[in-house]
Amino acid sequence: MAYTGGAVAAASMSASSYRVKFKREEFLELVDIAKPRIIYQRNRMHFFSYDGFVMYTFQCGDEDFPAQRVLHATEFSNYQWQE
Repeated sequence: MAYTGGAVAAASMSASSYRVKFKREEFLELVDIAKPRIIYQRNRMHFFSYDGFVMYTFQCGDEDFPAQRVLHATEFSNYQWQE
C-alpha cells in the first residue's frame, strides 16, 4: 500500500484489501455501530477500518463526525507500500 504519512496506514493495518462503499445515511449508521475514534479523510472520501474492511463514503463532510477526530490523509491507495 503506497501512502504518504501514517494516517492511511493506521486505517488499513487491521483491514483486508477489500473496501466497502456506503451511502451517507448507512455510513453514519455504521459509524454509530462501530464507534471509531478516528475517521480518515482524503479528497471527497471519508473512511475507517472496521470488521476487517475499509468502510468509506463520498457523501459526508468533516462536520458529520462530531464525536470522532478527522485526520486528513495525503494519499489513499491499494498499491503495495513503496517510499
